[in-house]
Amino acid sequence: MPKYLYNLATDKEKGFIAGMIKPLLFSLSLIYGILVRVLIFIYGIRPHRLGCKVVSVGNITLGGTGKTSLVELIAGYLSEQGHRVAVLSRGYKRKNAFFCGAGNDDCAVMGDEPCMLKNNLKNVPVLVDTDRVRAANLAICGYAADTVILDDGLQQWRIKKDLEIVVVDAVNPLGNRKLLPRGILRQPVFTLKKADVFILTKTDLGPDIKRIKHYLKGINPLAEVFESVHRAAGFYKLGEGHNMFDAHMLEGRTVTAFSGIGDPDYFENTLSKLGVNIGLSFKFPDHHNYSQKDLSRIIAESAGKNIGAIVTTQKDAARLNARDLYTRGIPIFVLRVKLAIIKDEERFYCRLRKLYSL
Repeated sequence: MPKYLYNLATDKEKGFIAGMIKPLLFSLSLIYGILVRVLIFIYGIRPHRLGCKVVSVGNITLGGTGKTSLVELIAGYLSEQGHRVAVLSRGYKRKNAFFCGAGNDDCAVMGDEPCMLKNNLKNVPVLVDTDRVRAANLAICGYAADTVILDDGLQQWRIKKDLEIVVVDAVNPLGNRKLLPRGILRQPVFTLKKADVFILTKTDLGPDIKRIKHYLKGINPLAEVFESVHRAAGFYKLGEGHNMFDAHMLEGRTVTAFSGIGDPDYFENTLSKLGVNIGLSFKFPDHHNYSQKDLSRIIAESAGKNIGAIVTTQKDAARLNARDLYTRGIPIFVLRVKLAIIKDEERFYCRLRKLYSL
């Protein structure tokens, strides 16, 4: 059902039944839009001011835009600049709805994306809480943070932000420009007027970047726009993240690829660019909790086709227990990717440093 609704929202679903459902979804999107506007107005009257710099990284659409990789990039850079940074996340689809501290190693409790950030950002605390204000106060008092980064922060309307960064998927920037559930917009397009920076991701897939930039500038002439791509940093065996292999180690080999992320096609496209042949492909819903049945099927079908390696993403690896996984001797490799600003990189970093001179 979620996949069918998403296909309706992205106009991939055609036919008579889809045509009957879409007007209903459009009516619901109007109601949703009114509620969002009311919340934005109420929270905007007196936003909560935190005792530190606040950088928000978010997106206006559903789906995988690459914002978590951008959070990692920003947190790592500011930390290298000597700032005491903490990342705040809500931890989507985690078991515990309450606060989860930086020292927790249970990814089921933290959530897959915070767990991935925690593993990649060794010296940056990652705090998970549905209440971002509470988490921010702990970051300031408990970790002496002078900067907090709101992962998926665009919809955090009750917090005063020093820098609002919006991540835009260059392949499908705003969908059909309709709100949920008729489209994939999480809030109205006009709210992009408050953005300070736009980061276009997946620009290596050949979209019309000039047209997208022109559109965004039409909405918000003052915001800076940067282009980015995700680049392979290397592979590691599941459960052995400390031992990184070269990004071209699987070049020319046939592998099984499986993922449960927002954009599995981009993951597989990255593998193909590395010269990896994808013999089998398994695509699951975003944040999918893998069962033993899922994994047994992936391993059995790989063995049946004599495929000698399985590859997944870091986000998926956070949901797998390497100690309890029987693989029939087929190694499971995890692809680590990093986001890179491909034009005006120094100008982007200058914009971050400018935060502390205001």
